[in-house]
Amino acid sequence: MSTIPACPQCAMENTYPDGDNYVCADCGHEWPMQAAADGTEDDAPVRDANGTVLQDGDAVVLIKDLKVKGSSITLKMGTKVKSIRLVSGGDHEVDCRMDAGSFMLKACFLKKV
Repeated sequence: MSTIPACPQCAMENTYPDGDNYVCADCGHEWPMQAAADGTEDDAPVRDANGTVLQDGDAVVLIKDLKVKGSSITLKMGTKVKSIRLVSGGDHEVDCRMDAGSFMLKACFLKKV
């Protein structure tokens, strides 16, 4: 049994190591060996608009007005959100509860307090 992973792009198993990368002979895709050894590539920390790392339970402030899709609600700039929860998957990284309801927000519109 080979320990060389299948290609993440085409899922073919005709791959080989080449220096610090794995190479797929079928589609020509290359990817680093280190990322394959770590397991996942999405372990990057969630950062706010200023680059500060966010964690579960942090308090944040909205840095701009945000219109809620499918509603007439607008979340105003400067609104403080207490006790956020980070979620994985999707493009909205932060789950929070405000007076207007529960929302999923992108971290780029938040600033840690």
